Amino acid sequence: MAALQEKKTCSQRMEEFRHYCWNPDTGQMLGRTPARWVWISLYYVAFYVVMTGLFALCIYVLMQTIDPYTPDYQDQLKSPGVTLRPDVYGDRGLDISYNASDNSSWAGLVHMLHTFLAGYTPASQRGSINCSSEKYFFQESFGAPNHTKFSCKFTADMLQNCSGLVDPSFGFEDGKPCFIIKMNRIVKFLPSNSTPPRVDCAFLDEPHGDPRTLQVEYYPPNGTFSLHYFPYYGKKAQPHYSNPLVAAKFLNIPWNLEVVIVCKILADHVTFDNPHDPYEGKVEFKLRIQK
Repeated sequence: MAALQEKKTCSQRMEEFRHYCWNPDTGQMLGRTPARWVWISLYYVAFYVVMTGLFALCIYVLMQTIDPYTPDYQDQLKSPGVTLRPDVYGDRGLDISYNASDNSSWAGLVHMLHTFLAGYTPASQRGSINCSSEKYFFQESFGAPNHTKFSCKFTADMLQNCSGLVDPSFGFEDGKPCFIIKMNRIVKFLPSNSTPPRVDCAFLDEPHGDPRTLQVEYYPPNGTFSLHYFPYYGKKAQPHYSNPLVAAKFLNIPWNLEVVIVCKILADHVTFDNPHDPYEGKVEFKLRIQK
């Protein structure tokens, strides 16, 4: 008990630590002789070499079972989501409001559209080909350069009055704005049986009992996504692929009144009634144009 209660001085503790670091009597360093340090180091080197080899073997076997061109799990992507440009989000989803007589209020919206369509210039589409068929563009082989598949061109001029080329303000200045609708990509998805999918926009609720329907000009005509842009084979197989677009120009939006507009994709295999995903097959947004 007396030995346990004995207090050691700082110099005694330092001496014990030095003796632990190097014991000249036994030739031990940190409690082991150099020979034992060599053996334990070799053991751990061999252990981690084997573990690294097993890990690399597992990764190699896994990669051999994965198709680099098709995702293994697509069970959550039965129907594509739909997005809108310009995409201005408020507290409760897409909310677009501007003053037609104040160009500073809509300049940012126009800039978004010009920036988005910069990826649809002829120069940016040089890696794609011109397609004219209105049928699905099936490609069984990798006939394009660098072991890829061909992609059909979609250029901004196909949007005509909503391309930003004819009217750089996209109609925002006149209170007849253009909005661009895009379907998200799903690998090997076929939207319909025979007819091309098309966009249909309407007032979600009649503005204050106004019985008139929403008047819309669609570009390309009829607001259709041509079938030759489908199926999409994935980013690796089609590195130059660009989503087809549909522009909707709204002609009779009431002034100084907030309206809710819904744009749906009408196709055999596109659903828009999923209560858990408000952007599946459709896009809803609020629009208010002041004057």
